Order: sequence, then C-alpha cells, then structure tokens
Amino acid sequence: MAESKLAESLRKFLNEMATDAVEERVVDYVIREVRNGRKLADALNDPYVRNRLSGEKLERVLSNPEVIAAIESEIRGAFDRKEFGFTD
Repeated sequence: MAESKLAESLRKFLNEMATDAVEERVVDYVIREVRNGRKLADALNDPYVRNRLSGEKLERVLSNPEVIAAIESEIRGAFDRKEFGFTD
C-alpha cells in the first residue's frame, strides 16, 4: 500500500510540474503576443492557448502578475494612441 501512495504522490507531483511548465509557456506566449501589439482576446483565442488550457488554468494564467502587467501596458498604449477599441 505504501508504494502505491508513493507512486500516486509522485505521479501527482510530476503532473503538476508538467502543468506548470505548460502554463508558463502559455504565459510567455500571451505576454509576447500582447507586447507585439495583439489584443489580449485575440491571443487568448489562439488555438495554441485554447488547446493547452482549461477554464481553470486560463484563470490562473490571467492572474499571473506578468500577464497583468502586459495587459496594463496594452491599456496605457491604447490611451496614448487614443485607440480605445469601441469601434473596429
């Protein structure tokens, strides 16, 4: 029994590490896309993002401080350029 609990704990740990690595790559991707001038919604709708994140994981990505900073930068830039996104 102890071996199965150990194996289960190890499996859970490795799955969490893999999930964290995927989330980290998605965070990097979203930040890069937003900094390159794309709208956040467009970057989040990319198949690369949608295929890798569940709704729960997407919430964690959106709460990442680096993503928040990139979003704030996008908003500041829109105000500087007077591009408020009310019309396309």
